[in-house]
Amino acid sequence: MTPLSEQVDAPNLVRRGLLAGFVCAYTASLIPWALAQEAADADQGAFLALSAILAGRQSLDAAQAARLYAALVAEDPGFPASAKALLDTIEQRKIDPMQLQKILDTEKSPLSALPRRIVTAWYMGIVGDGAKARCLAFETALNAEAVADVLKPPTYAYGAYGSWTRKPV
Repeated sequence: MTPLSEQVDAPNLVRRGLLAGFVCAYTASLIPWALAQEAADADQGAFLALSAILAGRQSLDAAQAARLYAALVAEDPGFPASAKALLDTIEQRKIDPMQLQKILDTEKSPLSALPRRIVTAWYMGIVGDGAKARCLAFETALNAEAVADVLKPPTYAYGAYGSWTRKPV
């Protein structure tokens, strides 16, 4: 029998394999990703990818995305090109979404209004300003979904028809 100091233990391959698997699974959970969603064309695909980045969501409602995209294009026919340009800028420069607006504002980029418009559309359900504003979502807007576990936005008036038009006593 050899002395203990001369014994060399062989590596436990099963244990190392399990450890490597756990490390890989944990690392993969930290990588941001978006679920694959169908897009009608490349322009709408760029809008969906940009929306996922700006809204911080892995997936977004496809029907609502189509409505918002159509409204944003109707408001600004150059929207698809601007969305592609912004997405390319984010990907090329590896801009952190939390710093994006600050960077665009500091650089006085012509794209600086775009993130605000997209986030307003998703979170408020509104596209446009003033008399041209269109409400496309209310209870399915992301601001309502963010608090849906605790609050439920009313989808109707709590009084008789027209009760909200009378001044309070």
